[in-house]
Amino acid sequence: MTDQPTDSPAGDPGRAPTEDELRAAYEAELKQLRVEDVILQTVVSLLNLGARKAGLVPGSEDELDLEQTRLAIEAVRGLLVPIDDQLGENGRPLRDALAQLQLAYAQRAGTSATPAPGGAESPGGAAQPGAAETPAADQGPGPAQRSGRLWVPGQ
Repeated sequence: MTDQPTDSPAGDPGRAPTEDELRAAYEAELKQLRVEDVILQTVVSLLNLGARKAGLVPGSEDELDLEQTRLAIEAVRGLLVPIDDQLGENGRPLRDALAQLQLAYAQRAGTSATPAPGGAESPGGAAQPGAAETPAADQGPGPAQRSGRLWVPGQ
């Protein structure tokens, strides 16, 4: 008996699988794949990426991008809706991770929403569209908050 690995789906040691064999193996995998599985994988990927863009992952502080964080949050919220019933209690870690990401976003957005001294710029130096000289508190809730689509702690 040999200890050589089998490279081929046909079982011939040392022979690379043919394109047809690879295609057949891929088709067999696709037949077993469910849309819920892809949604779940996408949700996990978005939560991980959103955490990086929020600066929550050690060493990712220089990747802070609140717009990307917001986009990840909105995408996860939308993707969880069709699979929420199937997740049941197994979805709790995902919902907890989403809540943590939302809280981090709200905290960081609150600190970066204040215009920098000398002008209406964000900490990155880019001018904020529609930023006025009056403080944000005087203007009331923004359009995302008024639409009810933005989760804000305590509201």
